[in-house]
Amino acid sequence: MAYHYASFGAQIVITARREKVLQQVVEKCLSLGAQRALYIAADMGNESDPDKVIDFALEKLGGLDYVVLNHIGPSPFSMWEGDVEHTRWLMKVNFFSYIQMAWRAMASLEQNKGSLVIVSSLLGKMSSPFVAPYTSTKFALNGFFGALHHELAMKKSNVSISICTLGLIDTESAMEKVRDVTNVPAYPATDAALNIIMTGATRQRDLFYPWFTRGIALSEDWFPFLTDYFIQNSYNYSP
Repeated sequence: MAYHYASFGAQIVITARREKVLQQVVEKCLSLGAQRALYIAADMGNESDPDKVIDFALEKLGGLDYVVLNHIGPSPFSMWEGDVEHTRWLMKVNFFSYIQMAWRAMASLEQNKGSLVIVSSLLGKMSSPFVAPYTSTKFALNGFFGALHHELAMKKSNVSISICTLGLIDTESAMEKVRDVTNVPAYPATDAALNIIMTGATRQRDLFYPWFTRGIALSEDWFPFLTDYFIQNSYNYSP
């Protein structure tokens, strides 16, 4: 996503835990045409780091037009076996840090008629096995930012919220988890990233990528037993 913004000549701030990777991404962003490309290493499991990232971006850029929240914590692709502490930690990374950063950025976004872009998942619309902690965080995102969308509209706020519902995307981490487990097709990360950027830029409320994920999400309400059958039989699993 940073590379697409860079090719559009944006000024960007990126964050992740690994500083070396961030340095490499910033160098490529500058080569692609970014006006400015800055980074700050941060751990979203640390309660002070989400605020630190937004404060850094505000200090260096002077204001924010777009805030794209797309980070997730690592979580095993397996049956849940009662690890409540991991689920609590993942909720902090995948959910609480999002609402913390959104609030910290809100004043600047309001001033600049900006956009808040939340990257969620089809697993935040319908449940699936092997990802109980992860899917719980995505349901939380959809619920919270769906409610916040209404509140901002009722207050006639200048800030738009876009919630992006993605299917399986061919990132390296995702492919490593599902390899030999499911035959569900994966879709290109670069195309997903461009669709996310366009959704924020045009201030759309929702993105479903690929397009048919909207129908899949609706199928759980329309045909629950059939949907359950397909979900449970789309994985290679033997008890």
